[in-house]
Amino acid sequence: MKIPSFAPIPAGLPATVPFTGPETLQRRRGRDFAARLGANENGFGPSPMAVAAMADEAALAWQYGDSSSHTLRYALADHLDVAPENLVIGEGVDGLLGLLVRLMISPGDAVVTSDGAYPTFNYHVAGFGGLLHKVPYRDDAEDPQALVRRAHQVGARLVYLANPDNPMGSWHPGHVIQAMLDDLPPNCLLLLDEAYVEFAPEDAVPQIAADDPRVIRMRTFSKAYGLAGLRIGYAIGHPDLIAGFERIRNHFGVNRIAQAAALAALQDQGWLADVIADVAAARDRIGIIARANGMTPLPSATNFVALDTGRDGDFARSIVAGLEDEGVFIRMPGVAPLDRCIRISCAPAAELDVLAEALPRVLARL
Repeated sequence: MKIPSFAPIPAGLPATVPFTGPETLQRRRGRDFAARLGANENGFGPSPMAVAAMADEAALAWQYGDSSSHTLRYALADHLDVAPENLVIGEGVDGLLGLLVRLMISPGDAVVTSDGAYPTFNYHVAGFGGLLHKVPYRDDAEDPQALVRRAHQVGARLVYLANPDNPMGSWHPGHVIQAMLDDLPPNCLLLLDEAYVEFAPEDAVPQIAADDPRVIRMRTFSKAYGLAGLRIGYAIGHPDLIAGFERIRNHFGVNRIAQAAALAALQDQGWLADVIADVAAARDRIGIIARANGMTPLPSATNFVALDTGRDGDFARSIVAGLEDEGVFIRMPGVAPLDRCIRISCAPAAELDVLAEALPRVLARL
Protein backbone atom coordinates (compact mmCIF):
# COMPACT_ATOMS: atom_id res chain seq x y z
CA MET A 1 0.00 0.00 0.00
CA LYS A 2 1.45 3.34 -1.06
CA ILE A 3 1.74 6.12 1.49
CA PRO A 4 0.19 9.52 0.65
CA SER A 5 2.52 11.74 -1.34
CA PHE A 6 4.52 14.48 0.34
CA ALA A 7 3.90 18.15 -0.34
CA PRO A 8 5.92 19.48 -3.30
CA ILE A 9 8.74 21.17 -1.38
CA PRO A 10 9.68 18.28 0.97
CA ALA A 11 9.09 15.79 -1.83
CA GLY A 12 11.95 17.39 -3.75
CA LEU A 13 14.40 17.42 -0.83
CA PRO A 14 17.07 14.80 -0.06
CA ALA A 15 16.39 12.51 2.90
CA THR A 16 19.33 13.84 4.86
CA VAL A 17 19.91 15.74 8.10
CA PRO A 18 22.46 18.51 8.67
CA PHE A 19 24.51 16.48 11.16
CA THR A 20 25.00 12.86 12.11
CA GLY A 21 24.81 12.94 15.89
CA PRO A 22 27.43 11.37 18.15
CA GLU A 23 24.88 8.93 19.54
CA THR A 24 24.31 7.58 16.03
CA LEU A 25 28.05 7.19 15.55
CA GLN A 26 28.36 5.43 18.90
CA ARG A 27 25.64 2.94 17.95
CA ARG A 28 27.50 2.20 14.72
CA ARG A 29 30.74 1.68 16.66
CA GLY A 30 29.05 -0.38 19.36
CA ARG A 31 30.68 1.63 22.14
CA ASP A 32 30.81 5.16 23.52
CA PHE A 33 33.41 7.77 22.65
CA ALA A 34 36.21 8.30 25.13
CA ALA A 35 36.39 11.96 24.11
CA ARG A 36 33.34 13.85 22.80
CA LEU A 37 34.93 16.81 21.01
CA GLY A 38 32.80 17.30 17.93
CA ALA A 39 29.53 19.06 18.78
CA ASN A 40 30.85 22.20 20.52
CA GLU A 41 29.07 21.18 23.69
CA ASN A 42 30.19 22.57 27.03
CA GLY A 43 31.88 19.62 28.70
CA PHE A 44 32.50 21.72 31.81
CA GLY A 45 28.79 21.41 32.50
CA PRO A 46 26.00 23.71 33.61
CA SER A 47 25.90 25.74 36.78
CA PRO A 48 25.14 23.69 39.91
CA MET A 49 22.31 26.16 40.44
CA ALA A 50 20.88 25.11 37.09
CA VAL A 51 21.21 21.43 37.98
CA ALA A 52 19.40 22.03 41.26
CA ALA A 53 16.67 23.99 39.47
CA MET A 54 16.16 21.09 37.05
CA ALA A 55 15.86 18.65 39.92
CA ASP A 56 13.34 20.87 41.71
CA GLU A 57 11.27 21.30 38.56
CA ALA A 58 11.28 17.62 37.60
CA ALA A 59 8.38 16.77 39.91
CA LEU A 60 6.28 19.30 38.01
CA ALA A 61 7.00 17.74 34.64
CA TRP A 62 3.35 16.77 34.39
CA GLN A 63 2.58 20.47 33.83
CA TYR A 64 3.11 22.24 30.52
CA GLY A 65 5.74 24.95 30.60
CA ASP A 66 4.77 28.61 30.68
CA SER A 67 3.87 29.27 27.04
CA SER A 68 5.29 32.81 27.22
CA SER A 69 8.45 31.92 29.22
CA HIS A 70 7.50 35.01 31.21
CA THR A 71 9.91 34.78 34.14
CA LEU A 72 12.91 33.90 31.98
CA ARG A 73 12.05 36.50 29.35
CA TYR A 74 11.82 39.28 31.94
CA ALA A 75 15.06 38.16 33.62
CA LEU A 76 16.81 38.17 30.25
CA ALA A 77 15.41 41.60 29.46
CA ASP A 78 16.88 42.91 32.71
CA HIS A 79 20.22 41.16 32.06
CA LEU A 80 20.49 42.52 28.52
CA ASP A 81 18.94 45.94 29.28
CA VAL A 82 16.23 45.51 26.65
CA ALA A 83 12.44 45.41 26.81
CA PRO A 84 10.69 42.04 27.19
CA GLU A 85 8.94 42.81 23.91
CA ASN A 86 12.36 42.61 22.21
CA LEU A 87 12.73 38.93 23.16
CA VAL A 88 11.33 35.59 22.09
CA ILE A 89 12.34 32.32 23.74
CA GLY A 90 12.61 29.24 21.55
CA GLU A 91 13.86 25.67 21.27
CA GLY A 92 17.50 26.65 20.84
CA VAL A 93 18.89 28.66 17.95
CA ASP A 94 18.05 25.79 15.58
CA GLY A 95 14.35 26.05 16.41
CA LEU A 96 14.37 29.82 16.13
CA LEU A 97 16.11 29.65 12.75
CA GLY A 98 13.31 27.49 11.42
CA LEU A 99 10.67 29.84 12.76
CA LEU A 100 12.35 32.91 11.30
CA VAL A 101 12.68 31.33 7.86
CA ARG A 102 9.02 30.29 7.98
CA LEU A 103 8.07 33.83 9.00
CA MET A 104 10.13 35.63 6.37
CA ILE A 105 10.66 33.36 3.35
CA SER A 106 8.19 32.34 0.65
CA PRO A 107 9.02 29.78 -2.03
CA GLY A 108 11.48 31.33 -4.46
CA ASP A 109 12.69 34.10 -2.12
CA ALA A 110 16.43 34.73 -2.19
CA VAL A 111 18.52 34.08 0.92
CA VAL A 112 22.26 34.78 1.20
CA THR A 113 24.76 32.92 3.36
CA SER A 114 28.40 31.86 3.30
CA ASP A 115 29.50 28.64 1.63
CA GLY A 116 30.52 26.47 4.57
CA ALA A 117 28.52 28.32 7.24
CA TYR A 118 26.08 26.66 9.65
CA PRO A 119 24.23 24.02 7.57
CA THR A 120 21.11 23.85 9.74
CA PHE A 121 20.15 27.31 8.51
CA ASN A 122 20.43 26.08 4.91
CA TYR A 123 18.29 23.07 5.83
CA HIS A 124 15.47 25.34 6.99
CA VAL A 125 15.71 27.59 3.94
CA ALA A 126 15.44 24.59 1.63
CA GLY A 127 12.56 23.22 3.68
CA PHE A 128 10.48 26.34 3.05
CA GLY A 129 11.42 26.70 -0.60
CA GLY A 130 13.87 29.59 -0.36
CA LEU A 131 16.68 29.95 -2.88
CA LEU A 132 20.12 29.89 -1.27
CA HIS A 133 22.88 32.07 -2.69
CA LYS A 134 26.36 31.55 -1.19
CA VAL A 135 29.55 33.57 -1.10
CA PRO A 136 32.96 32.12 -0.20
CA TYR A 137 34.81 32.73 3.03
CA ARG A 138 37.70 35.17 2.84
CA ASP A 139 40.83 34.54 4.92
CA ASP A 140 39.03 31.77 6.87
CA ALA A 141 36.26 34.14 7.95
CA GLU A 142 32.83 35.08 6.69
CA ASP A 143 32.97 38.05 4.30
CA PRO A 144 30.42 40.73 5.32
CA GLN A 145 31.03 42.89 2.27
CA ALA A 146 30.57 39.96 -0.11
CA LEU A 147 27.36 38.96 1.67
CA VAL A 148 25.95 42.45 1.23
CA ARG A 149 26.98 42.61 -2.43
CA ARG A 150 25.31 39.29 -3.17
CA ALA A 151 22.20 40.40 -1.28
CA HIS A 152 21.89 43.37 -3.64
CA GLN A 153 22.52 41.20 -6.70
CA VAL A 154 19.76 38.71 -5.89
CA GLY A 155 17.32 40.90 -3.96
CA ALA A 156 17.73 38.89 -0.78
CA ARG A 157 15.09 38.86 1.91
CA LEU A 158 17.45 37.39 4.49
CA VAL A 159 21.23 37.39 5.04
CA TYR A 160 22.84 34.98 7.52
CA LEU A 161 26.07 35.80 9.35
CA ALA A 162 27.52 34.20 12.48
CA ASN A 163 29.81 36.27 14.69
CA PRO A 164 31.84 34.52 16.10
CA ASP A 165 31.72 32.01 13.29
CA ASN A 166 31.20 28.27 13.20
CA PRO A 167 33.11 26.24 11.90
CA MET A 168 36.26 28.39 11.83
CA GLY A 169 36.02 30.23 15.16
CA SER A 170 36.77 33.56 13.48
CA TRP A 171 35.12 36.86 14.33
CA HIS A 172 34.70 40.43 13.11
CA PRO A 173 34.81 43.63 15.17
CA GLY A 174 31.37 44.87 16.09
CA HIS A 175 31.69 47.98 13.95
CA VAL A 176 31.99 45.81 10.82
CA ILE A 177 28.62 44.20 11.60
CA GLN A 178 27.09 47.60 12.33
CA ALA A 179 28.29 48.91 8.96
CA MET A 180 26.54 46.01 7.20
CA LEU A 181 23.17 47.28 8.35
CA ASP A 182 23.58 50.56 6.49
CA ASP A 183 24.44 48.72 3.28
CA LEU A 184 21.68 46.09 3.23
CA PRO A 185 19.14 46.28 0.39
CA PRO A 186 15.61 47.43 1.22
CA ASN A 187 13.32 44.88 2.85
CA CYS A 188 16.28 42.67 3.77
CA LEU A 189 16.89 41.37 7.29
CA LEU A 190 20.29 40.47 8.74
CA LEU A 191 20.14 37.29 10.79
CA LEU A 192 23.05 37.62 13.22
CA ASP A 193 23.84 34.30 14.87
CA GLU A 194 25.59 35.01 18.18
CA ALA A 195 25.57 31.50 19.64
CA TYR A 196 29.18 31.93 20.83
CA VAL A 197 28.94 35.56 21.93
CA GLU A 198 29.84 34.87 25.57
CA PHE A 199 33.29 33.67 24.46
CA ALA A 200 33.94 36.63 22.15
CA PRO A 201 36.09 39.66 22.95
CA GLU A 202 34.08 42.68 24.01
CA ASP A 203 34.79 44.63 20.84
CA ALA A 204 33.33 41.81 18.69
CA VAL A 205 29.84 42.51 20.01
CA PRO A 206 28.14 45.18 17.84
CA GLN A 207 26.39 48.05 19.54
CA ILE A 208 23.00 47.67 17.89
CA ALA A 209 19.73 48.89 19.39
CA ALA A 210 17.42 46.04 20.30
CA ASP A 211 14.62 47.59 18.24
CA ASP A 212 16.67 48.09 15.07
CA PRO A 213 14.34 46.64 12.41
CA ARG A 214 17.21 45.64 10.10
CA VAL A 215 18.57 42.83 12.26
CA ILE A 216 17.56 39.93 14.48
CA ARG A 217 20.14 38.45 16.85
CA MET A 218 20.00 34.85 18.06
CA ARG A 219 21.69 33.51 21.17
CA THR A 220 21.61 30.27 23.11
CA PHE A 221 21.98 28.59 26.49
CA SER A 222 23.57 25.59 24.75
CA LYS A 223 27.19 26.74 24.64
CA ALA A 224 28.60 28.86 27.46
CA TYR A 225 25.73 27.98 29.82
CA GLY A 226 26.05 24.24 29.17
CA LEU A 227 22.39 23.45 28.50
CA ALA A 228 22.58 22.03 24.97
CA GLY A 229 20.46 19.00 25.87
CA LEU A 230 17.56 21.19 26.98
CA ARG A 231 17.19 23.09 23.68
CA ILE A 232 16.61 26.66 24.79
CA GLY A 233 17.70 29.92 23.21
CA TYR A 234 16.36 33.37 22.41
CA ALA A 235 16.19 36.05 19.75
CA ILE A 236 16.51 39.82 20.13
CA GLY A 237 14.75 42.10 17.68
CA HIS A 238 12.24 44.83 16.92
CA PRO A 239 8.97 44.28 18.83
CA ASP A 240 6.93 43.97 15.64
CA LEU A 241 9.28 41.30 14.30
CA ILE A 242 9.35 39.46 17.61
CA ALA A 243 5.54 39.59 17.78
CA GLY A 244 5.47 37.81 14.43
CA PHE A 245 6.79 34.65 16.08
CA GLU A 246 3.50 34.42 17.99
CA ARG A 247 1.75 33.64 14.70
CA ILE A 248 3.71 30.46 14.01
CA ARG A 249 5.70 29.21 16.99
CA ASN A 250 4.98 26.12 19.06
CA HIS A 251 3.67 27.90 22.14
CA PHE A 252 4.43 25.00 24.48
CA GLY A 253 7.67 24.03 22.78
CA VAL A 254 10.01 25.28 25.52
CA ASN A 255 9.57 22.88 28.43
CA ARG A 256 9.38 24.01 32.03
CA ILE A 257 12.61 22.23 33.09
CA ALA A 258 14.53 24.10 30.40
CA GLN A 259 13.03 27.41 31.48
CA ALA A 260 13.94 26.81 35.12
CA ALA A 261 17.48 25.73 34.26
CA ALA A 262 18.10 28.69 31.95
CA LEU A 263 16.85 31.14 34.58
CA ALA A 264 19.15 29.65 37.23
CA ALA A 265 22.10 29.56 34.82
CA LEU A 266 21.54 33.22 33.94
CA GLN A 267 21.61 34.10 37.63
CA ASP A 268 24.93 32.31 38.20
CA GLN A 269 27.30 34.62 36.34
CA GLY A 270 30.19 33.46 38.52
CA TRP A 271 29.91 29.96 37.06
CA LEU A 272 29.74 31.43 33.58
CA ALA A 273 32.97 33.34 34.20
CA ASP A 274 34.66 30.14 35.38
CA VAL A 275 33.51 28.27 32.26
CA ILE A 276 34.82 31.02 29.99
CA ALA A 277 38.20 30.77 31.74
CA ASP A 278 38.17 26.97 31.43
CA VAL A 279 37.38 27.23 27.73
CA ALA A 280 40.23 29.69 27.19
CA ALA A 281 42.64 27.27 28.90
CA ALA A 282 41.32 24.40 26.77
CA ARG A 283 41.82 26.45 23.59
CA ASP A 284 45.44 26.93 24.60
CA ARG A 285 45.84 23.19 25.26
CA ILE A 286 44.32 22.31 21.88
CA GLY A 287 46.80 24.70 20.28
CA ILE A 288 49.68 22.92 22.00
CA ILE A 289 48.40 19.52 20.81
CA ALA A 290 47.99 20.87 17.28
CA ARG A 291 51.51 22.28 17.03
CA ALA A 292 53.00 19.11 18.49
CA ASN A 293 51.41 17.24 15.58
CA GLY A 294 52.43 19.63 12.81
CA MET A 295 49.14 21.50 12.59
CA THR A 296 48.30 25.19 12.97
CA PRO A 297 45.56 26.28 15.38
CA LEU A 298 43.49 29.14 13.98
CA PRO A 299 42.51 32.04 16.26
CA SER A 300 39.18 31.34 17.93
CA ALA A 301 36.59 33.33 19.86
CA THR A 302 34.44 30.26 20.52
CA ASN A 303 34.54 27.04 22.52
CA PHE A 304 36.30 25.16 19.72
CA VAL A 305 39.46 25.49 17.65
CA ALA A 306 39.89 24.85 13.94
CA LEU A 307 43.22 23.17 13.21
CA ASP A 308 44.80 23.69 9.80
CA THR A 309 46.21 20.31 8.78
CA GLY A 310 48.30 21.86 6.02
CA ARG A 311 46.85 19.35 3.56
CA ASP A 312 43.45 18.97 1.88
CA GLY A 313 39.93 17.80 2.66
CA ASP A 314 40.66 14.14 1.98
CA PHE A 315 43.47 14.20 4.51
CA ALA A 316 41.29 15.96 7.09
CA ARG A 317 38.50 13.44 6.55
CA SER A 318 40.98 10.64 7.12
CA ILE A 319 41.92 12.21 10.45
CA VAL A 320 38.26 12.49 11.48
CA ALA A 321 37.69 8.83 10.60
CA GLY A 322 40.92 7.73 12.26
CA LEU A 323 40.08 9.54 15.48
CA GLU A 324 36.60 8.00 15.46
CA ASP A 325 38.28 4.58 15.36
CA GLU A 326 40.33 5.70 18.36
CA GLY A 327 37.19 6.70 20.27
CA VAL A 328 37.52 10.44 19.69
CA PHE A 329 34.58 12.31 18.16
CA ILE A 330 35.47 15.46 16.20
CA ARG A 331 34.08 17.26 13.15
CA MET A 332 35.41 19.34 10.27
CA PRO A 333 34.23 22.05 7.86
CA GLY A 334 32.33 20.76 4.86
CA VAL A 335 33.63 22.78 1.90
CA ALA A 336 37.02 23.60 0.39
CA PRO A 337 39.29 25.30 1.26
CA LEU A 338 37.94 25.26 4.82
CA ASP A 339 37.87 21.46 4.80
CA ARG A 340 41.65 21.31 5.08
CA CYS A 341 40.91 21.86 8.78
CA ILE A 342 39.56 19.71 11.56
CA ARG A 343 37.52 21.21 14.40
CA ILE A 344 38.08 20.33 18.06
CA SER A 345 35.64 21.33 20.80
CA CYS A 346 37.03 22.58 24.09
CA ALA A 347 36.70 20.06 26.91
CA PRO A 348 38.07 19.11 30.33
CA ALA A 349 41.70 18.02 30.55
CA ALA A 350 40.95 14.28 30.71
CA GLU A 351 39.28 14.30 27.28
CA LEU A 352 42.04 16.42 25.76
CA ASP A 353 44.52 13.90 27.15
CA VAL A 354 42.75 11.23 25.09
CA LEU A 355 43.05 13.43 22.00
CA ALA A 356 46.73 14.10 22.68
CA GLU A 357 47.42 10.35 22.84
CA ALA A 358 45.25 9.34 19.88
CA LEU A 359 46.14 12.00 17.32
CA PRO A 360 49.81 10.97 16.84
CA ARG A 361 48.73 7.36 16.32
CA VAL A 362 46.23 8.39 13.64
CA LEU A 363 48.76 10.56 11.86
CA ALA A 364 51.33 7.79 11.96
CA ARG A 365 48.90 5.42 10.24
CA LEU A 366 48.16 8.04 7.59
